[in-house]
Amino acid sequence: MMDDPLDAIAARTAGSERSLLARVMAGVFTLLAMGGIVVALAAFAYGRNAARQSFDRILLGAANDIAESLIVQDGQPVANIPASAFGLLALAENDRIYYSIQGPDGAVLTGYSGGAKTANLSDTLTSPVFYDNRMQAERARFVTVARLFSERDFSGAVYVTVGHTLRARNAMALGLTKGALVMTGFGGLALLLGAFLVIRSSMKPLETLTRELSQRNPYDLTPMSTQGPAEVAVMVHALNRFMQRLDRQVDAMKHLISDTAHQLRTPVAAIRAQAELAIEDDAEDRRVQRLERLVKRTRSLGTLLDQMLSRALVIHRTDNAPPASIDLRDIALRIFEERDHEFLAPDIEVGLSIGEHPVIVIADDISLTEAVKNMLTNGLRHGVSPVTLGVSKEQGCAMIWVQDSGSGPPHEVMSTIGQRFERSAASKGDSAGLGLSIVQAVARAFNGKVLMEHLDTGFRVTLSFPAQEEDSLP
Repeated sequence: MMDDPLDAIAARTAGSERSLLARVMAGVFTLLAMGGIVVALAAFAYGRNAARQSFDRILLGAANDIAESLIVQDGQPVANIPASAFGLLALAENDRIYYSIQGPDGAVLTGYSGGAKTANLSDTLTSPVFYDNRMQAERARFVTVARLFSERDFSGAVYVTVGHTLRARNAMALGLTKGALVMTGFGGLALLLGAFLVIRSSMKPLETLTRELSQRNPYDLTPMSTQGPAEVAVMVHALNRFMQRLDRQVDAMKHLISDTAHQLRTPVAAIRAQAELAIEDDAEDRRVQRLERLVKRTRSLGTLLDQMLSRALVIHRTDNAPPASIDLRDIALRIFEERDHEFLAPDIEVGLSIGEHPVIVIADDISLTEAVKNMLTNGLRHGVSPVTLGVSKEQGCAMIWVQDSGSGPPHEVMSTIGQRFERSAASKGDSAGLGLSIVQAVARAFNGKVLMEHLDTGFRVTLSFPAQEEDSLP
């Protein structure tokens, strides 16, 4: 009994579907069978034509021997039929023969006067005439030749007609056809066996791939070897890409679960403790203080949950949502017009700096918006007013950036900024440490990079992507 439903489905599929080898061999056998039919028809036509030519020459030889033996005596043609003529006709052992010698007026001088319809006799007959007719209700083949005489006491043509039935001809045609079919059959079997061996050898990489996949642990998502034929390598590359996407999804889910279990435990416990203390405390001033701490913890927890879900959303969409052409100016303008910064930091002045020309990138709209929102939020929380959200294009790079007027973090901590739950010394207590981690994830997903620069006018965080042409917009 199979424990895995997928194994049961695979077993049913394998039992109901023919293998690729069986399909290819069926196609090869069909082609060989059709070729065999064509060869059989061609062999029969060739055999019949060869038999006709061979026995027509026998008939013509016998008729010429008889015609050469004709002489004129006392004003009448006389036939002295040589034995060689009948020897030639006897080559068709099982056939009945016919001969007839007729004078210029059609009268039979010797031979058979009935049983076969002779050719139309004419004084202008200068070449042998072959024709088919019946001899005593059996199909037969005849030839008529003319011997011209121009003697003093006899002038005219004497006609010699010779024929026989078609048994030997048909036997010869069938023999040639059978011989050709036997050779074709052996050749077809050899080709079929060779095709089976070649196709089976060609299928080995697929069988190896199937065996590796069936024996692989369901939780093993490491890339598979791409060694083998180009067609199999393409399929393995596609499988590896799929497994990489699946591995990232599983990894994101594991991180989300582990981060949730690790990061939420302390805030939830603190909120519960502050709530219990506020309930038990009778002093009004301390109760208000504890409620303020409770609100602060709640806000911090809300920020943490929001950024954790944003990071999970970004990682999910980078693997599933198809990228499209996006104007970075639209992203910046949308975020600025939502005016969320007025609620997050009402005392900080926020400006917008975008040009007149489109700045196009290939990315996911929602993921990019989440990344820029986190960049702006990070600038509002840790930067110095005024803060500017801007878009620019330099040296083939499309950039969207957030700049504040402060000095930024120290150089020694900049290398760690962007890691999950990494907080600098200047971070406030409600920081989750996920903002720039989301930005880094979006940059990696769409061939971009995150730049942090200390400028004379302040500290700038830039999300840079390869720039696209303006006509790539839908």
